[in-house]
Amino acid sequence: MVSLYRNYYVFGQTLIDKIVMMAGFSNKFTFEFDGEENLRHIVANNKGGILLSAHLGNWEVAGHLFTRLETPINIVMFDGEHERIKNYVTSVTGERVVNVIVIKDDLSHIYAINDALSKNELVCMHADRFLPGNKTLRVPFLGKDASFPLGPFQLATTFRVPISLVFAFKESATHYHLYSTPPVTYQGRADLPKAVNDFVVAMEEKVKKYPLQWFNYYDFWANEENAPADNSK
Repeated sequence: MVSLYRNYYVFGQTLIDKIVMMAGFSNKFTFEFDGEENLRHIVANNKGGILLSAHLGNWEVAGHLFTRLETPINIVMFDGEHERIKNYVTSVTGERVVNVIVIKDDLSHIYAINDALSKNELVCMHADRFLPGNKTLRVPFLGKDASFPLGPFQLATTFRVPISLVFAFKESATHYHLYSTPPVTYQGRADLPKAVNDFVVAMEEKVKKYPLQWFNYYDFWANEENAPADNSK
């Protein structure tokens, strides 16, 4: 119970941090960035790139800081935010500094992603949640099989652009540690299992290192039919 309370407490802190940084309020936050050169390499490659992350740490902080890469940022997400909360966040922070690509049933988001990549832009998305009915792959995670969505990895192997795994974690009251892995380009469907495995290995490593910052509030190891939509922070 103590760890659960601490997890909720840190989650609350990250939400406040997100508002403070995105709104541009005066603050004393500092940052350490392991692998910024990896993202700059993707931008310099002039082919666009995909950044994959998970519900770990404070992804919004990482996305906000990526603006210093001086290339357009696109975030792919389910449109599951409650409208009242969305309007409140916008009133505090102003309009988003990135472009949002909403996942839709008509698959129009695929064309939007293709358009962004063709213009050498970065496309960011979570790769640890999915909607019921989506295609998934069950792989070992923390000692037991869990379902991961195939969609983000199918995009990565289809578009064959550089992929980097990115995370941002709170290490003190005012300090964040950002990570990005060296870019990898997967070559078609044959590389799909490898792409999923690479992500799961990296995610497992970060969960073990920052266990109180895994903000996952459903049974991660349940059958995919029981998994909820991505409606967290």
